[in-house]
Amino acid sequence: MAHLEAVSVGMPQQVEWGGRTLRTATAKTAVEGPVRAHRLGLEGDQVGHADVHGGLDQAVYAYAREDLDWWEGELGQPIASGMFAENLTTVGLDLNATVIGTRWRIGEALFEVASVRTPCNVFKGWMGDQGYDESQWVRRFTQALRPGPYLRVLEPGEVAAGQEIVVESVPAHGITVVDLFVALNLDRSRLPELAAIDGLAELPRRVMDEYLARG
Repeated sequence: MAHLEAVSVGMPQQVEWGGRTLRTATAKTAVEGPVRAHRLGLEGDQVGHADVHGGLDQAVYAYAREDLDWWEGELGQPIASGMFAENLTTVGLDLNATVIGTRWRIGEALFEVASVRTPCNVFKGWMGDQGYDESQWVRRFTQALRPGPYLRVLEPGEVAAGQEIVVESVPAHGITVVDLFVALNLDRSRLPELAAIDGLAELPRRVMDEYLARG
C-alpha cells in the first residue's frame, strides 16, 4: 500500500554557509500526529524566499523514501525522511514516473502533482552543512533524474504519517515528473511537449512560452 512515511515542516532560519548569511527553510522536522494542508502549504511550514519558492503550484514538496534510499547508497550515509526538505516522504510510489496532474487523496486532503524541484546552491550548502558530500551536488542531483514533485493542495485537510496515498485520477497526456524536469533543465527542445498539460504550472508555462516565442 502506498502511504506517507513522514510529514515534515520547517520555518525560515538565518544560517551561515560558505561565509554568507542565508535565509532558508530547508531544515524540516517530522511531525507527530495530523497536520493541516492549506492551499499554500502545510501548517507550520514556510518557504525562505517567496519570490522563488512556494505559491499554489509549489505548496507541498514530496520525495520518495525509495529515492532517499538510493541516495544513501550514492553518498554512503543514512538519510532521514525530510532531509531533502520534503514535506511528504512517500513509500510505494515511483514519484518521478508520476504523470503531471495526477491527483492523490491523502487523509482529508486532495493533492495534484504540479511541478518539479530544480536544485540550487542553497540545497548544496545544506547538504554540506549536514556532513554530506556536496561536491558537484547540483549537477549530481540533476543528472540522477530523481527530482520529486511539487504538489498543489486542491482540497485542504489534515494529513498524517501512515496514511494511505490513494490515486484518484491520472491525466491521459502521459508527461511525467521526470519528463517535465528534463524539459526545464536538460533538453529545452522538449518544452513544446508541455503544451499538452492542462493547468500547466506558471513557471513551466512561462519557460515554454519564452522558448516558443524565440522560434
